Amino acid sequence: MAPQRSLHPQVAHGSVVIEVEGLSKIYRVADKQPGLSGTLKHFMRRRHRDVHAVRDISFSIAPGEMVGFLGANGAGKTTTLKMLCGLIHPSAGQVVVAGHQPQKRHSDFLRRITLVMGQKQQLLWDLPPMDSLRVNAAVYGISDRDAKRRISELSDLLELGEELTRPVRKLSLGQRMKAELLAALLHQPDVLFLDEPTLGLDVNAQARVRQFLADYNQRTGATMLLTSHYMADITALCPRVLLIHQGHLFHDGPLDRLASRLAPERHVRLELDAPVGAEAFAGLGRLDSCCDCEVNLRVQPDELTAVVAQLLERFEVRDLEVNDPPIDQLIGDLFRQGSV
Repeated sequence: MAPQRSLHPQVAHGSVVIEVEGLSKIYRVADKQPGLSGTLKHFMRRRHRDVHAVRDISFSIAPGEMVGFLGANGAGKTTTLKMLCGLIHPSAGQVVVAGHQPQKRHSDFLRRITLVMGQKQQLLWDLPPMDSLRVNAAVYGISDRDAKRRISELSDLLELGEELTRPVRKLSLGQRMKAELLAALLHQPDVLFLDEPTLGLDVNAQARVRQFLADYNQRTGATMLLTSHYMADITALCPRVLLIHQGHLFHDGPLDRLASRLAPERHVRLELDAPVGAEAFAGLGRLDSCCDCEVNLRVQPDELTAVVAQLLERFEVRDLEVNDPPIDQLIGDLFRQGSV
C-alpha cells in the first residue's frame, strides 16, 4: 500500500510515523435502570445513549520517539491505542500509522506494529513460551534460523533463560511479562503500542522492563507510545507526554516543561540540629510540616535564594534539600483539574 498523504501540512513527508487528526470514538450503549423493573421497562421500550470515549484528538509522533500517554482510568487511552492498531474503527477522524490506515488491517501494516497489554496475555498458559514463540515465527513467516537468532538476542536482553522452556503457568508475573515482550517483538516491529507493560510488577522487575525498552529503542530506533499508571515508567522513558481527560487531549509537550508549568513552588526540606517551633519560620515561605528536627517548606522560585540564605543564617542546619514537587503529584492534580 502506498503511503498516505500527510494529515498535517506543516509536517514533511517521512518525518512522522503516527498521524492522528480529529480522532473520535462513540459507543452506543443501553440505557437501562437496575433491577427487575428496569429490565422489564428496557425490554418493552429500549433506550440508548452515546458514550464519547475519545473526542476529536489530534497529534503526530516522529520515528524513534518514546511518548507517554497519560490519563485517569476511563480517560480513553486504551480505546485510542486500539484505534491506532486497527482493532476498533474510529467514529470520526483520520489515522495513519507507518503509512497505513490501521482499520484496513493490511498485512504489511501488521508486520510493522505490535501491541503489548499488561493485563492480557498472548502466551498459551499450559505451554512453555518457546512453543508460542515458534508459532509466532511461523505466523510472521520468519525462518527457523532467524527466529532462533532473534529469540536468543531478545532473551539475553530480557535476562530470560530456562524460563522459556517452563510452562507459562509456572512463571512469575515478571517472567511472564518479559516473555510477552519477547513474543511481541519477535517480528521486529517499527511501532510499539505499550498499554501498562509493567502492571503488577515489583520495583525490580519494573526497572528491568524499563531498561529493556530503553535499550530496544536505542538499538532499533523503534517508535513507542506508552501508557502507564507508574510515573517512574514515564519519567524514565518518555521526554514527551500526551495527557487525555474524559476523551479530550489537553496537553502535548515535553514532560519537564509540564512539570515547570505546574510547579509554581519549590519544596525545601530542612534537617536541624535541634527542634524549633513552627512560629520561627514565619515569613519564610509556606510551612508544610515541622516535626522534631525536620521541616518542610514551600517557597516561590523568585524567593528561593533569599529564603535559603535566611534559613542558613538563622538556624543550625544539618542538611538542606531543594526539590520540585513529585511529578506524580502534579499529574494527579492535572487529572483532577482536566486542564493545564
